[in-house]
Amino acid sequence: MTTNLSRRTAIQAFTASIVTGALAGRALAQQGHFHGAPFSTLSGTTVEELAPHQIGQRQLESPAPKGPQGRWEARTALPLPRSEMAWATALNGRMHVVGGYGEGAVNRAYHHVYDPQEDRWSMLAPLPRGANHVAVVADGGRLYALGGFLEQNRTPDDNAFIYDLKTDSWRPIARLSRERGAASAVALDGKIHLIGGAALPTQERASIGWHEVYDPGADRWEMRKPLPAARDHAGAVAYGGRIHVIGGRFNTFEYNTDRHDVYHPDRDSWASAAPIPTGRSGHGLVIYRGRFFAMGGEQRDFDRNWQQHDKVFGQLESYDPTSDTWQSHAPMTTPRHGLGAVALGDWIHVAGGGPVVGGGMQSSIHEAFTLG
Repeated sequence: MTTNLSRRTAIQAFTASIVTGALAGRALAQQGHFHGAPFSTLSGTTVEELAPHQIGQRQLESPAPKGPQGRWEARTALPLPRSEMAWATALNGRMHVVGGYGEGAVNRAYHHVYDPQEDRWSMLAPLPRGANHVAVVADGGRLYALGGFLEQNRTPDDNAFIYDLKTDSWRPIARLSRERGAASAVALDGKIHLIGGAALPTQERASIGWHEVYDPGADRWEMRKPLPAARDHAGAVAYGGRIHVIGGRFNTFEYNTDRHDVYHPDRDSWASAAPIPTGRSGHGLVIYRGRFFAMGGEQRDFDRNWQQHDKVFGQLESYDPTSDTWQSHAPMTTPRHGLGAVALGDWIHVAGGGPVVGGGMQSSIHEAFTLG
């Protein structure tokens, strides 16, 4: 009991500090004040531009056949550089970006929202507790924030929260069955599927294939058939009554995968589909014009002489679920990983993310893609 009370007191104090800081930040955001430098480091240092060796990490060429190229355009930057949010979600025509790294810390509770009509960011109620790699998804007019890491890409959490847009407030829901971060969240038929991620022990930071489903009516989690290949930092979407999980990593970004697994809820089973041409993790995945568009991500390679080669992917590749084929489009103007990506109207918006491999640098860059 003493331990629980101490933990509760600590959480309440931490939450109060978050809310105080967030209210100040919200005021700045609503007044249109933004940080000038597009990049910052975990030490809190602002950076105006990347060094040549950092730009050299960018990968732009895709092995997929070329499709319509489209174009990228700049949009209003995030109020501050952020990364490792893992994902973003769209709710009522706006983009919500939750949690992640920023301002010298890895357990931020930020909740930024972007209005494409006004090309403007504002800040809403912060998460009750800060974390990175929080799985987010919107359904039924509400936003879910699930799990995450309390330290830098480790120490997973089992907290789950729901955000009510009408009251601009969060409340806890049933905890996850297992602590995890960097999982994939998908809404399907009124329920929330949470798939994969990385879990305990922290020393291993091991990928898992757990697949649990949340029923909002019963406030209860139930287990489903696990992901065939346990992994985290994967992209996931629901389409045509099925769930597609694409890419990701086995434990670390040295072991990315191009796997594409499809969940059939009526049979509680998984099948394989065409792999993504560029195996990646920490990427964005959205549905746009009936296709799945994947962008960004990272990887670390070593050659035979154990020389390190870091890659930040800018390839934009799309999947046609009807023909089970992939094609490529105009690469990202600024390749990043650990970003937020959503489709709003006829545009794909990509905000924040790390411009170099790892979590040492964040960006406020916001760019949008359209096929025109």
